[in-house]
This record gives sequence, C-alpha cells and structure tokens, in this order.
Amino acid sequence: MPRIAQADVDEVKSRTNIADVVGERVALRSAGVGSMKGLCPFHDEKSPSFHVRPQVGFYHCFGCGASGDVYTFLREMDHVSFTEAVERLAGRIGFTLHYEDGGSAPNESSGRSRLYAVNAAAAEWFREQLMTPEADTARRFLGSRGFDPGAAAHFGVGYAPRGWSNMLDALRRKGFSVEELTAAGVVSQGQRGVYDRFRGRVLWPIRDVTGQTIGFGARKLYEDDQGPKYLNTPETPIYKKAQVLYGLDLAKRDISRGDPKRVVVVEGYTDVMAAHLAGVTTAVATCGTAFGTDHITLLRRVMGDESAAGEVVFTFDPDAAGQKAALRAFADSKRFNARTYVAVAPDGLDPCDLRLQRGDGAVRALMDTKVPMFEFVIDQKIAGYDLASVEGRVGAIRAAVPIVADIADAPTRAGYERVLAQRVGSDLSDVHRAVQSALHRGREKGAEPTRHTAPEQPAPTPALQSVTLATLPSTPEVRKDTEALVAILQFGHLIDTPLLTRAVGVQLTHPGLDAVREGIRAVPERSRPGWAMTAVENVREPYRVLAGELLASEFHANSETAAKNVAAEHVRNLIDRDLKRQKHDLVGALRRATAESEEGRAISRRIVELEMETRRLREE
Repeated sequence: MPRIAQADVDEVKSRTNIADVVGERVALRSAGVGSMKGLCPFHDEKSPSFHVRPQVGFYHCFGCGASGDVYTFLREMDHVSFTEAVERLAGRIGFTLHYEDGGSAPNESSGRSRLYAVNAAAAEWFREQLMTPEADTARRFLGSRGFDPGAAAHFGVGYAPRGWSNMLDALRRKGFSVEELTAAGVVSQGQRGVYDRFRGRVLWPIRDVTGQTIGFGARKLYEDDQGPKYLNTPETPIYKKAQVLYGLDLAKRDISRGDPKRVVVVEGYTDVMAAHLAGVTTAVATCGTAFGTDHITLLRRVMGDESAAGEVVFTFDPDAAGQKAALRAFADSKRFNARTYVAVAPDGLDPCDLRLQRGDGAVRALMDTKVPMFEFVIDQKIAGYDLASVEGRVGAIRAAVPIVADIADAPTRAGYERVLAQRVGSDLSDVHRAVQSALHRGREKGAEPTRHTAPEQPAPTPALQSVTLATLPSTPEVRKDTEALVAILQFGHLIDTPLLTRAVGVQLTHPGLDAVREGIRAVPERSRPGWAMTAVENVREPYRVLAGELLASEFHANSETAAKNVAAEHVRNLIDRDLKRQKHDLVGALRRATAESEEGRAISRRIVELEMETRRLREE
C-alpha cells in the first residue's frame, strides 16, 4: 500500500481534537486547564486515571501505562493499521490525502476497514429495501409495534428480501468480494454455495459506540421461515456480541449529560426504539446475549461513574426467565459504582407493549417504579417461603443472607439487614447474627491455604523496570524538578524562548527527570504542534513512561493565562536554583584560592555576574 505523505499525516493530526475522538468512547471531564480525564478504555478501573491533553494531542493512563496520540488510540481501540487510522480521521474532517507515489487513496483497503465498509454498505442496502413493495410485511410489522417511517429511519431499520443472494449480488456489484462478505458475517456458506444470511426479515443495524455499523439483528416475518425468531450477525473481528449494546451510539450523549447519569437496560431492539421515542433516551439493550461484565465495562466508560452518582435501571419481565436475568445481572452489578435498580412494568409489559397500550407517559413513569437491585434480589430469594411459619422464615433468611453478606460497604450492609428483617418478619438481631456468620465463613474460606502448588519454575530474568512518578523519591528538590518539567512539557509553547532554552540546559539531580530534560532539549522547535510528543519519544528507556506521565499530569491553573504565569515561574525557579548552586560552588572555590590571585579575581567576577543574572531573572 502506498505511504501517506508525512505532511498530510501531520496535518490531519493537527486538525483533529483527540478529546473528540476519545470522548466518543469515554466520558471525559475537566481535570484542570488543558486537561481532561475519564475511565481508561484499555483496562478495567473504578477511579479515573486516564488523562487526555487536547492541546498536545496526547493521552496517558496512570493505571496501565497506555499512552500515545490520536493515531495510537484508534490503532489500539479498533485494531486498525496506521494507514487506516489516518484515512479514518481524514474522512472524518473531509481532508483529501496524498500518497507518496502521487494520486489519491488506493482502491483497496485491508482488514477491519473493509469489514466496516461491508456493514455500512449492507445497512444502506437494507434501508433501501424497506421502501420496496415486497417489504410491505415488514412495514406493517413495524406499524403494529408503533413505529412509523420516521422512527424506522431514525434507527436505520431495514428489510432483507426473500431469495437466495439478493444482497450478495448487490454488494458484489459495489466491489466487495465473497471473502469480505463472509468475514463480515452478512453471507453464509451452504451446500448449494454462498447465500444471504438474512432473508425475509426486518433488520436493525447494530452500531458500536462511535456509530459505525458492525453487525445486524434480524427478526423473521414469515411463517415458512424455519430459522430462529431473532438472528444476529455471527462473531466477527469487529462484532463481539458480549461487548456491544444496541442503541448506545444514540444514548451515550444523554447518558453522559444526565443528572444523575442514568442508563436503562431493556431486553430488545423494539424496546429500545419505544423507550427512546417515549423520551427515555438512555435506553440500551444487549444483542442476543446475557448482560455481562464487558457490558458493565462499556457503560462505566460512557457514564464516567466514579462519583457513584449514576443509576443503572434494568427492566425485566416478572416471569421466571426475567427473575433469572435479574439475578444474573445482580452478580455483575456489584462491579458498578453507580446505583443499580430494577423496574418491572404493570402486568409484565415490556416497554414496547407498554407504550402501545398505555402511551409514552407510561414508559417514562416506569422509571418511578424502580426499586434498588438488592431489594429486588432479596424479594426474589425469599419468594415462595411461607413467612407465617418459623421454618419458612428461617429458610428465607438462609436464602437471602448470602446476598446481604456480599455487600462490601458496612453501612449499606446494615441497612439491608434491616430490609431483610422487615421482609421476613424476624428480629433484626437474628438476621445480623446470620449475616455475621456468613461473613465469618467467607473469611475462613478465603484464608484456606492452597492444597496444590505448581512445581517451582526458574525465576525469569527481570525486565528493565520503567521509572514512573510513583517510584520517584519524595524530596523537595525532586518535587520542584517534577513541577518544572510538567510546566515545560504542557505549556512550553507559552514560555519565552530564551528563558525556556536556558531552563532545559539545567541538569537535574534525578537521572529519570534529567533523561526527560534531555529529551526536551533534543527538540529544537518547541512552539510547533506536537513538539511535546516528540520530546517524549526522544526519552530513553526506562524513563519514557515517566515522560508520558509528566505530559499527562494535572496542572493546577484555572486559565491559560494563569497556566502561562505559573509555568514561567516554575522555569525561573529552576534557573534560579541552578544559579544559586553555581554561586555556592564558586564561593567555596574562592575560599580555597588566594583573593589577589588571577584565579581569585576571576572567581569574584563570575560571582558578581551570577548575582546580576539572578536579579535580571526576577525582573523579567
């Protein structure tokens, strides 16, 4: 593949706000002037350690060490090549790329980009088919569920015609190969050859959090269809059903802006549509799989729920399957910082049927019926026991106590002990003793020694350990040097060039910090965009992670003007300390020299020069 001209690579990056790209996947909030932070998309965490600095186009996670520019972010998140990352961002801003051998973009792209292109083309084709005469059955189905053409268009709903290879033929005419269509999961291989996976069905495009179509969910319409009621895209390199939530691309904006931030988890595509059309615009649904850990991770990044102020509301049918789904969700809901609730509609109606029978207001009012997840699960556990009998109450307590004992927060656990005691009709002291006993058993079980141990293996050769901010000694001089380097990396472009040049020539005491200084010094032009990234890349190992942390660290200032002044003051302090050190050394040398000697007079002159330089520094 031809290489993209370097000037275009730089231009696209300079025109792209990294916070916009990251913000499509992670809820970011201000972390001081020029800095934003959120929950890291590269590892699971409950407190945000992922920092983004839009002005320098850089991100860094203090938890897992992930760092880089906007191209690195796309490559790591979407597993695309560097060229594909540049092309995607260029398309985003409408920039025409040029390639080193001349001309425009090559006709063929590789890997995941082609899979995205297949899904986008298929989604467009399916939407077009919804307007054909054959799709009357699909349109009538949507109408029966309360969805007009405008609603169908908003959610990108389409129709897959009956037949063997209608879509296959259409997309091949657009230049896609059978291999690409197969890899994207829109066609299947059978004994009679390759055929359309979706036929005679109404389809919903499944999009990732950025809005790119990655797969489809399809419902059958005809009685002679022998397939399952719902059929989804199979697992592909870009579609992992356990890692996607239908409707999140539409809901994420209102989720992140809510007060409190609320996510409503419903059960199907039509439920998401009904909820959004009724005004519950934060509704999402899983895609043919149970709600699980990966879904929690995805939602937490969008919610940015480190404050525990958010809400996640699950809607389930009150039947046995719905109760099982609630209990399964409860097992994972403890991973949320947000408060978790369950809302069950009257008569067991799902949001779509509730909207049809009782209107939009009833769907919105469903949120008023929510109960805390712990209460709901306790009620499910004790249901079926005869609470009028002693045996029934004892059995109910035994069934529900593990739920209460598993609550980590002691005050919350005590509150739910009272809830259980009230539900069962027993003394609080009885419930408390049962919970304490369960806690004691859990601690004993956790303390049991492992009975089987693996055979001893030779110790691996230790790798070169990266130096980080956490490993630096906590001394006043190191703290001051650290502050100065943070100021230079983040706001060096605002500092007078002579002053900055003088500062980066000052040797620092700690070898890691001095290695970062050398990396900065190696960049001749410190006012151009992206210079700080180049400086970080210049730093030798094992100090490059430290440099990235300095570039991403919070800088305490409430405006750019204040940041400029504070940064300049840090730089002056660095130079001033160096001048004082030089003067101290010279005074010692003067004591050892003869005052009237040529050496003594030269030392005295240099001391005077240093004193004058110090005064000028403070007058600037």
